[in-house]
Amino acid sequence: MSLLNKTLTALQEHLKNQVKSTLLPPLLPKLIKWRINTYAPYLGAGVKMVEFDLERGRCSVAMPLTALNKNVVGTQFGGSLYSMVDPFYMLLLMQMLGDDYVVWDKAAHINFVAPGKSTVTASMHLSKQELATVKELAKNGDAVFRDYEIDIVDSQSKIVATVTKTVYIRRRQFSGSKAQGSRISKRFKDV
Repeated sequence: MSLLNKTLTALQEHLKNQVKSTLLPPLLPKLIKWRINTYAPYLGAGVKMVEFDLERGRCSVAMPLTALNKNVVGTQFGGSLYSMVDPFYMLLLMQMLGDDYVVWDKAAHINFVAPGKSTVTASMHLSKQELATVKELAKNGDAVFRDYEIDIVDSQSKIVATVTKTVYIRRRQFSGSKAQGSRISKRFKDV
């Protein structure tokens, strides 16, 4: 290999590392938000990610009442209500904990409180304290199961449904799920 080829290869590797360390961190939340908002099942149901902030551990979504997500009695379809909050605690934990952890949704329960007759919204939050608790519980390789409760509210802030998500978290070195990770993040690791 000539000196020029070696130099170009080294420069290319340096530029890849620069992109990963400087451009990807601030760009990743925008890419995730764009991907969620263009995901076919969410487009059909009208689900829109309004906020995705990894620095503050926040995510919020909204879903208007439309002909595509009305049930037989003209209110928000229960499957759409659940789907609008389904992946977000897993996604927040995956991104905030990083590649040293495996995160999977384990279980869910939805309690329908009132009919959804307007746009509904939901907000999810992971505090720095919760992340520290998860890391402490997982440090010895134990499987950690955390429950997160999400209220889905209507335009008058009345609760329409409450979803409880159980999430499995484990240090990757102790898990059989060696390859799990964000598909968006993985695409940029190979850049």
